[in-house]
Amino acid sequence: MEWFSTLTLALGSAWTSGINLYATVSVLGLLQKFGGVKLPGGLEVLDNWVIIGVAGGLYAVEFFADKIPYVDSVWDVVHTFIRVPAGAVVAWAAVSDMDPAIVIPATLIGGGLAFSSHGTKATARIAANLSPEPVSNWILSLLEDVIAIGGVLLAVFAPIVIAVVLLVFVIFFLWFFPKIFRAVRRLFIAAGAMFRGESFKEVARKAG
Repeated sequence: MEWFSTLTLALGSAWTSGINLYATVSVLGLLQKFGGVKLPGGLEVLDNWVIIGVAGGLYAVEFFADKIPYVDSVWDVVHTFIRVPAGAVVAWAAVSDMDPAIVIPATLIGGGLAFSSHGTKATARIAANLSPEPVSNWILSLLEDVIAIGGVLLAVFAPIVIAVVLLVFVIFFLWFFPKIFRAVRRLFIAAGAMFRGESFKEVARKAG
């Protein structure tokens, strides 16, 4: 069942990359460096101290940026173009030693999972930013960190569990896809307005 473990690690890590790419890369690297874990395929390079250091530093920046209302949403807009392709790359790297008939679909599915988790995260964040109280951002940010790090640990140590988690998430995402699509569209419109000096909150409300 090694192929199953490798595949679920690839897809699980791609999924968590859409939530928090830097936490995903940092945890994978540290697990191989200190946890006695041998990552499959091209992921074995993640135990390099340069990669761990850069990913850890960017995670620290995101940890604080993610808790500031509206800054977190702009951060999500920018990372649409980082997390999604990175999720596909993570999936590809994990299965790179496998048959091309598996590598290509796994890469495409990994990118799709990264997009879906990123879109869900962005939807939750814009909803929190439009709420009147300030605590939601902190709670969501910490919850996302727990899900991302916990998801990586499940992908490495519990392949069957992460497979079930991914299946449940995909069903949830497909069910709520129209709302998620509208929220992401609203996020991009509001972020663009913010760069033009307009109110993120007001534009987001009107765009909804």
